[in-house]
Amino acid sequence: MQTRLADFIRDSHEGQEADAILRTCVHCGFCTATCPTYQLLGDELDGPRGRIYLIKQVLEGQAPSRKTQLHLDRCLTCRSCETTCPSGVRYGRLVDIGRATVEVAVPRPTGERLARRLLRWLVPYPRRFGPLLRLGQTFRPLLPGTLRAKVPPRRVAGPWPDRSHPRTLVALAGCAQSLMTPDTNAAAARILDRLGIRLVEAPQAGCCGALSHHLAAEDEALAMVRRNIDAWWPLIESGAEAILVTASGCGTMVKDYGTLLAQDPAYADKAARIAALARDPGEVLAVELARPEAATLLVAACPRSRRIAFHSPCSLQHGQKLPGLVEGLLVKLGFELTPVTDGHLCCGSAGSYSLLQPELSRLLRDNKLAGLTTGTPECIVTANVGCQLHLDAGSSVPVRHWLELVDEALSGSGVPESAATY
Repeated sequence: MQTRLADFIRDSHEGQEADAILRTCVHCGFCTATCPTYQLLGDELDGPRGRIYLIKQVLEGQAPSRKTQLHLDRCLTCRSCETTCPSGVRYGRLVDIGRATVEVAVPRPTGERLARRLLRWLVPYPRRFGPLLRLGQTFRPLLPGTLRAKVPPRRVAGPWPDRSHPRTLVALAGCAQSLMTPDTNAAAARILDRLGIRLVEAPQAGCCGALSHHLAAEDEALAMVRRNIDAWWPLIESGAEAILVTASGCGTMVKDYGTLLAQDPAYADKAARIAALARDPGEVLAVELARPEAATLLVAACPRSRRIAFHSPCSLQHGQKLPGLVEGLLVKLGFELTPVTDGHLCCGSAGSYSLLQPELSRLLRDNKLAGLTTGTPECIVTANVGCQLHLDAGSSVPVRHWLELVDEALSGSGVPESAATY
């Protein structure tokens, strides 16, 4: 694709990056076939190719409008198009640049602006979000049905082992996940403890920055990124092997830290190092299960008759490029995976999308649940807190994080310490 970027962005790092991405696009349109919003709406401008043209026009100097903003807002940033694209177009990065540019040029209505600001002020900060969540959970039975579905019941974290081990991983505590599904990281800690690995959190770390980043509040997001790097760095220097991120959406963000801070001389090297050390739990367990002795004990401890459907989050299969990883682990551990129709499509959660685009999000969720339940599973499992809560709000089948099921299956098993590294 030929480009002639406007003066306002041509010589900037973002402009050069966008120019390189645009030039890789060959207009083939394969991406539209796997775009969830294009499939729902049938509008070229609600598919990746159309949005690429919109972004190109803006970066070449054409004034964006509210219509431009609407079509970019409707994008889930699921990155399914990246998996499909034969040319390797980095659409996710391009749409981030396009959104940030349009956000400056097109004022939002007051209601939209306040809603986005409130989300950014509230959700990434557990001390702010926690009391409001507990209030909603207390009065959950009295809430209207639509609102009640968005407030998950109160969950309690199980014990977090604190035994000393020669190996250590650092976990991202996160923001919403630490409050809404607090047992996810604790389950990871219990699994790793059985494998001879200690999992710790850095109290000074917080939100990964994804919410602010995808709402075009880039300075705010980068401040969160730098804070996390500062919190984790002493642990990395002390020998921690990896950064474990149990929410795949956050994992995608952390793996992008090197790209996001590539132009920051004070943080570029550290950010690249952190990104290289970021691991999804599936990556860690795949290494452990490659050891015959550990694999034998893990498999022996797991059930043979549990029928589950695995929802692979977009952030796992398209963002982190790990399709089939968790499914393979679950099969190896003895779970029976039921068929899932259109497993590559988004469930409609997509961070704040379910709150800011509720109608499209609900349609996507309904379609996804229909695909997940075709094989009549007794439980649906996933790898991302947003997907978990979004699906659970509309599902008659329980929805959980896959780590929690594995932890329950391994309860009481003894696994020797591992010598693998990541």
